[in-house]
Amino acid sequence: MRILAVEKPVPDVPPERFTTELSAPEARRVWELYQAGTIREVFFRADEQAAVLMLESADIGEAQDVLATLPLVIAGLIAFEIIPLRAYPGFARLFERPT
Repeated sequence: MRILAVEKPVPDVPPERFTTELSAPEARRVWELYQAGTIREVFFRADEQAAVLMLESADIGEAQDVLATLPLVIAGLIAFEIIPLRAYPGFARLFERPT
């Protein structure tokens, strides 16, 4: 199942809590998950400082478990909105026979 994970702010987390100390471990964990095929794509939003991940997971629970292993999530600095996706079914209309 494809899962879209969009970083969302954690209330009352001051910007000074984001230190470079967690940057390398965060990038390393994302790389590990990318190499494992769990994270398929990773982006930053163009309009704000927030990550957007495309995951391949069995279900939402597995996606939540995977995201919970990220150092910034463990530190309580970021959270994610998790959006399950399904394939677009509309192309089938192109091949229907007229009645």
